[in-house]
Amino acid sequence: MIKSKKIELVDQFTQDFKASEALIVCDFKGINTKSLEVLRNSAKEKGVKVQIAKNTLASIAIKNAEIEGIELKDANMFVWGEDQLEVTKVVSKYAETNKSFKIRIGFITGEIADTAKIEALSKLPSRDELIGMLLQTWMAPVTNFTIGLDALRAKKEEVA
Repeated sequence: MIKSKKIELVDQFTQDFKASEALIVCDFKGINTKSLEVLRNSAKEKGVKVQIAKNTLASIAIKNAEIEGIELKDANMFVWGEDQLEVTKVVSKYAETNKSFKIRIGFITGEIADTAKIEALSKLPSRDELIGMLLQTWMAPVTNFTIGLDALRAKKEEVA
């Protein structure tokens, strides 16, 4: 790869890492390309980016993005996005189906996250799910009231 292409790639990574709320570094050794496409497709649907890059280029981008505490070794895959829950859900779901895929470390909303924290975040409901739960809670009294009124109406019709 020519130097100008490397500089362009580092700049792009730096911008992406700064804009993202979550960056997760994963070990993908032993996974074939066809299987990695499944991860890439599910990530694309959720607005999450997946990239395999050389450690030297990624280290420079991580340093430029002012992320501290991530040391890179061996082959790494980088997964990042603006919604931290979506990033953790995509990675954890894929790690469940592929045992050779391992989560190494993450950087979520300004702090280092280990595997346990990433998996815990992946189990949290998304924003849309939380709104749905809240609406369902708000609608419960109205729903129960209408069910009661309908039962009262049916009872009065039987009597009459």
